[in-house]
Formats: sequence, C-alpha cells, structure tokens
Amino acid sequence: MASTRRTSSRLCSSPDLEDAVAAEEKDRARDDAAVWLALGNRAIVRINAPGTPWSEADLRVAADHGCPVMVPKAEDSAVLADLAARTDGRCDLVPLVETALGVERAREVCTTPGVARAAFGNIDLAVQLGIAQDDHTALAHARSRLVVASAAAGISPPIDGVTTAVRDMDTLSADIAHARRLGFTGKLCVHPYQLLPVTEGFAPSAEEVQWARAVLGAGDSVTTVDGQMVDKPVLERARRVLALAHGPHGPHTAA
Repeated sequence: MASTRRTSSRLCSSPDLEDAVAAEEKDRARDDAAVWLALGNRAIVRINAPGTPWSEADLRVAADHGCPVMVPKAEDSAVLADLAARTDGRCDLVPLVETALGVERAREVCTTPGVARAAFGNIDLAVQLGIAQDDHTALAHARSRLVVASAAAGISPPIDGVTTAVRDMDTLSADIAHARRLGFTGKLCVHPYQLLPVTEGFAPSAEEVQWARAVLGAGDSVTTVDGQMVDKPVLERARRVLALAHGPHGPHTAA
C-alpha cells in the first residue's frame, strides 16, 4: 500500500511510491494509488526517481489523473523538462531537492518549465553531508538557497522537509518557526498527527493579520503605521499576509 504524506499550507494527500515502499511492493502500491485517484481523490504523487525500473509506470498513473508529481533526487533541469513534456503539461512538477548537486542547481531546477513549487529533502541531504537531519544551522544554507531560487524563478515558496519526531510538538513547533523565518510556506508531514499543527503554524497569526489590515488601511502613499515606515514593499507584504490568511491557497483549503 502506498504511504501517504501531506503538505501544507495547501493540504493534500501524497501517495508515496518511493522510499516508503519496498521494491517488491512497488507495483502493488502504484495500483493502489491508481484506484484511490480514480475515486476522485486529489493528491501529489511522489514517483520513483527517473532512471529506476518503476519511474515510467509511476508517471503514467499521475498523468492519467492529471495530478502533480513530486520528483525525488531532483537536480537536473533536462530530466525535469522531459518529465513535464511526457505528461503533456497535465502534471505540475514538485521537485524534491535532497542532494548537494540539487542544492547547487536550485535555480535551474526551479526555473524549469512545468515546475510549480519545490520541496526540501532534509533527511537525504543530511545523510550525504554527514550532518544531523534536524540541525537547523547546518542546513540553513541549503534551505535559504531553495527559498531564494524559488523567488527568483517566480514560483510559489518552497515546502520544508519533514520532522521525524512524530509526536514531539515542541520539536515540530521549532521546525515550523525556523522554516517560516527562512521563507517556507508549507511543510512535508509524515503522520496525520502533524497536520493540524503544521497547518496552523504556517497560517498568519492574528497579530500578523491585524498588522496587514492596518497597513493596507493606511492607503497606498508612503506613511507610518505604529511608528514603522510603510512603502510599496511593505504594502506588498501586507497583501501577501492577507492572501495567505483568506485566499484560495490559504491554510484551510485542500489541494
């Protein structure tokens, strides 16, 4: 059976056909995912990496249902472009950047046509770098690189990696706060127990919404609000806060 992940700020199920499934179960997991999608469910399908024996069949299932595709070990824009072409544009791509080369090529990955949003794979990258997967300092450069690359490419902000301490709310809260501070707007979850805290953690706080409304209520000219200068960039930030809080891609809508 396919494993299910979920992402936020837009919540969605994500059948995982890659790392969560043993080799002898790959075909069965794919069939289960196809049946689930055929029932009208919406999901991002994490396929096996291009070049593996299962990748082509995984991609066909996603393309048949027009659902987004999470691409593991994403580091080659040509490979991503080929995947997008073979789905005839029916499937948005979510490259999972989880290798050192992927981090170094983050801008090329994010600017590939068909890429809608990137995700960060902290576990695999940490193994490659020989560091702890939960070390905020050691992985800060890689995370920031992906955030900047996403902004430069004009795509949605990236999705942060997982917190493996499933029921440790203090650790999860700290990871959410760190990711938000760096510019991430969502997070991969490995257990349903994490869904509500992640959704709420990435939603603008009541104080942020109040600030945004005060800023926009002051008009479009340069002025001050609570002693702080307000100009065009600040207005844009305020609009983004309210869009996240109330827009179609806000924290309580399904993807």
